[in-house]
Amino acid sequence: MTKKIVVTGIGATSPLGGTARESWDALLAKESGARSLTHDWIEEYSIPVTFAAEAKVRPHEVLERPVAKRLDPSSQFALISAKEAWADAGEPDVEPERLGVDFATGIGGVWTLLDAWDTLRDRGPRRVLPMTVPMLMPNAASAAVSMHFGARAYARTVASACASSTESIANAYEHLQLGLADVVIAGGTESAIHPITLAAFSSMQALSKRNDSPETASRPYSVDRDGFVMGEGAASLVLETEEHALARGARIYAELAGSGVTADSYHITANDPEGHGARRAVELALHQAGAAPDEVTHINAHATSTPVGDVAEYAALRAVFGERVTEIPVSATKASTGHLLGGTGALEAVFSIYAIAERKAPPTINLTTQDPAIPLSVSPESVALGDGAQLAVSNSFGFGGHNAVVAFRSA
Repeated sequence: MTKKIVVTGIGATSPLGGTARESWDALLAKESGARSLTHDWIEEYSIPVTFAAEAKVRPHEVLERPVAKRLDPSSQFALISAKEAWADAGEPDVEPERLGVDFATGIGGVWTLLDAWDTLRDRGPRRVLPMTVPMLMPNAASAAVSMHFGARAYARTVASACASSTESIANAYEHLQLGLADVVIAGGTESAIHPITLAAFSSMQALSKRNDSPETASRPYSVDRDGFVMGEGAASLVLETEEHALARGARIYAELAGSGVTADSYHITANDPEGHGARRAVELALHQAGAAPDEVTHINAHATSTPVGDVAEYAALRAVFGERVTEIPVSATKASTGHLLGGTGALEAVFSIYAIAERKAPPTINLTTQDPAIPLSVSPESVALGDGAQLAVSNSFGFGGHNAVVAFRSA
């Protein structure tokens, strides 16, 4: 028998705020998390893109120093968001063997890895920190979260580029359905605003070049969009079976109604221009939710602000929703947050949950002149979602052709 899976806790630390609520409020206020970078390495390495969306609250302001010292920044963000989500869920009383962790990253501990290389090159092997490998490994965030909460059911890691954390949420759904746990902490994290990643993304012409106006650089669906803005941070959900949540009297934000994961098998960086894999991921999520396309009331789009990617996503949505795709309120929240890579899907899941809980689709900033080739219903202001049942889908698509979509239904 299919179980109902519900969201009972949310947490986030993002370019817009140090908590989920602060991030949501700043999103509604049409703030931008992008700003010019002041690090010495920008000038030292002549990085061509001099801005990004760094997390608004730095981890050392939140975590105890002994804890932070043993974690890469990506794991620090993960732990911060997971602790908030756990507290928000009322700190569920669950047996360790019934508590699982599904946590994702796109890149992992890039800061730890490259700092260690600098140390090796400049000071020799004896000065490389003994904790280097445990800090840089992609599963470090999942391990840190599981150890902090004593989760012994399992601790799993997904690394599927920008689809990573949406896929982790999809995996959590499956793991709860399979009975592997009663409660799961799911989410994703990234801290990769580093000289090498900025230089590499710049080299492939993926980043916006608007150094003179960071706040308006990410502009999904605009005719003059020219690339994405790097972001960082993490977001977490506490998911549990409805039976377990009701038994402990938990507040329920929303139902995680379904998910879909597919692969394009098309190109290592480019989307399938017809959006076939993305379309199937949306369809699978709706099928698992037992929902028809005409029940969807809100879409949080992947919408990275790249010239090709935004069009491909529109093609996928048009294939699923037909003419109605021009009527469903769509939000492209990366315009405000930047692109958190492996953490972006979890953050957008948080925004989708808030949207249906508060019946308000958040605004999409920086939409100057909408591309006529993408006639979606995108608004620069918040849009009321109405009083009826709500069903939101949140899309994530990553390098390698990874597609992941989750669907949330109002509680």
